[in-house]
Amino acid sequence: MSEIDSLKNTDEPARPENRALGLYVHVPFCATRCDFCAFYEEAPTAEKVRRYLDGVAREMEVLTENGGREIGDGEKARTVDTVFWGGGTPGVLAAKDILRLGGIVRELWEGKGAPGEWSVELAPGSVSEARLEALREIGVTRISLGVQSFRADLLEALGRRHSPSQIYRAYERIRAAGFKNVNLDMMFALPGQEEAAWLADVREAIALGPDHLSTYCLTFEEDTALWVKLSQGKVKLDAEREARLYERTWAELDAAGFPQYEISNFSRRGFECVHNLNTWRMAEWIGLGPSAASQHAGWRGANARDLEKWLEGMKTGARATEDRVRMSPALLAEDALIFGLRMNEGVDMDALRKKAGADALNWAAVGALVNRLTNGALATGDGGRLRLTLKGRLVADAIASEMLGALTEGTGGE
Repeated sequence: MSEIDSLKNTDEPARPENRALGLYVHVPFCATRCDFCAFYEEAPTAEKVRRYLDGVAREMEVLTENGGREIGDGEKARTVDTVFWGGGTPGVLAAKDILRLGGIVRELWEGKGAPGEWSVELAPGSVSEARLEALREIGVTRISLGVQSFRADLLEALGRRHSPSQIYRAYERIRAAGFKNVNLDMMFALPGQEEAAWLADVREAIALGPDHLSTYCLTFEEDTALWVKLSQGKVKLDAEREARLYERTWAELDAAGFPQYEISNFSRRGFECVHNLNTWRMAEWIGLGPSAASQHAGWRGANARDLEKWLEGMKTGARATEDRVRMSPALLAEDALIFGLRMNEGVDMDALRKKAGADALNWAAVGALVNRLTNGALATGDGGRLRLTLKGRLVADAIASEMLGALTEGTGGE
């Protein structure tokens, strides 16, 4: 059966054509919670870390026992292409715990070759020579450093606990340890941040000499300290300011040799984040740890968003997944389009329709929206590939919302 035929088979969950396999490990510990963060995390204790590592080891056993039953028939033989440790803050783990966690996850590709890319998120205040040595020893190839800003007052406004001097010291240690692929995470449209201050941050980041930059517009998530301030009127949204900052950022980074490849991501040639690219291109990934999401073997779901519930699930020999959804051609097509439009490469509309099937979505409504986007200079459709223009990327979220409505119009949704 061909890949396209398998997508159309309604008796089986749909699987993407991109057969890359990623591994995401959620390390749910942070010394303190940042004001903007809505991810699941807990304050670390030695006992919690030990139990977490035991849980990941058990989750790995569940994944690989019985010939890899939990990740689909024959999956045990697949190669893991990329690994990403996020959080939380993986860097709060002691060097010995990093070594143990690395040893656990490496069992998934033992004897089959190491992943081509292994990323780990670190906070500037957690970067030590011992931790970096441990990361090098287990095979990590890429570090993502959570800078956010080089200004002490803006770091304080975000609830970040590191100082500008710690950023420089952390970066120097990362390079001295031999890491050749380094990303800096930055944030803009912060409370009290003027345009000049943000551009100074961008230029300071460029001057450090990273290989990749991620620049995120501040969002206000429910159940965060910043959301409370927004609801109290202590901070305000300014869409026009955000648009200006987006445009200035993209121009500044492009001129410095960091072309954009996704709305928020820029890199030197050859340093794009492969793990994220594969995720946006609808590849499969396995998530380990509490709250970690997975998409594989035709299903999507997330682990329990609580350390104790997740650990309890491991005791039963079954992964504690929540919100498990059977993948369908329509759902894959929706996500491929929504995420694909965030990338500068865009979406091959003819190939997408062929893979999903003529009946999967309301293609007439999609076509009408595409015409409106191209006529309004929000997108181009050269050669059947839909790409957002600069004007379109500035309103990408609104386009995604409208596109989702068009995709499900008259289909009853998924």
